[in-house]
Amino acid sequence: MIKVGISQGDINGIGWEIILKTFSDPTMLELCTPIIFGSNKTCSYHRKALNIEEFNFQIIRDADQAQAKKVNVLNVYDEEVSIELGKATPLGGRYALMALEAATKAVVEKKIDVLVTAPINKHTIQSADFKFAGHTEYLQQKSETGESLMLMCADALRVGLVTGHVPVTVIAQNISTDKIIAKIKLLNKTLITDFGVRKPRIAVLGLNPHAGDGGTLGSEEQNVITPAIVKVKEEGIMVYGPYPADGFFGSGNHLKFDAILAMYHDQGLVPFKALSFGEGVNFTAGLSFVRTSPDHGTGFDIAGKNMASPDSFRKAIYMAIDVFRKRNEYKQIAANPLQVTQLKKERG
Repeated sequence: MIKVGISQGDINGIGWEIILKTFSDPTMLELCTPIIFGSNKTCSYHRKALNIEEFNFQIIRDADQAQAKKVNVLNVYDEEVSIELGKATPLGGRYALMALEAATKAVVEKKIDVLVTAPINKHTIQSADFKFAGHTEYLQQKSETGESLMLMCADALRVGLVTGHVPVTVIAQNISTDKIIAKIKLLNKTLITDFGVRKPRIAVLGLNPHAGDGGTLGSEEQNVITPAIVKVKEEGIMVYGPYPADGFFGSGNHLKFDAILAMYHDQGLVPFKALSFGEGVNFTAGLSFVRTSPDHGTGFDIAGKNMASPDSFRKAIYMAIDVFRKRNEYKQIAANPLQVTQLKKERG
């Protein structure tokens, strides 16, 4: 049974609600062994607030104590915590960070197999120990990998980002040919190793309106993006573009590719969420471990009202399990020279 570590997220948001609703379904325990990093007292508070009576769990102190076919709550802290549903508080950020630190340590030490993170508030979690724009940047440092990629996934739709959580005013200066090359290579690699796509086809979007319109509306396409595409094509990667972003998704062009690389956060996430909100998963490519999360935030506006859908969170668990298995399968294939030769023949 794959051990799925879950960080509780902000205690004032909908994190515990989607966790409780997901594992109220007993069939989930046939797929994995959940280990929720948080507190049994916090869990009990939310269970009572939501009137979810059919939810049993056992308390553990270490991931090694987790039992299969049971919901395991790992106590990161023991004290009673003041929970203010729907409010962004420093206390909510503090306990979200405690859970995230413990869960990340466990996945790095391989005490759990995958990590699924419930939503945090990016403002209240800031502290001396957390000076990151979000989960992705924090986990990249803990993974000690040189590059990571935010990849939003919903079935065959996959959208990656060159720049992540940066202000719009500095997007252009955070984009370079080398950075785009690194992101394309990482995207290509994760499609092969984590998703089992043998010959990935990748589309790259332009930065400016109409992809610069031949330089009339900006020069980044000609001077920065196209040289990156040309370079990786020479290395055998099937990458195309840059495409104007405004009509790319509306025209259905995205259906022709295994993944799309957008230049910045909203360029990629606005169409992604318009097409699949509540059904998508945030996957962090490039880490030494598998991490996923739902495609939504803390949901303070509906916290405690029993309105949150667990669908995206459930799919984040499914994807974490699938990627873990695919990654291990690929490692086994890579260790067998005959299988590697066969794969190369299949890829031309």
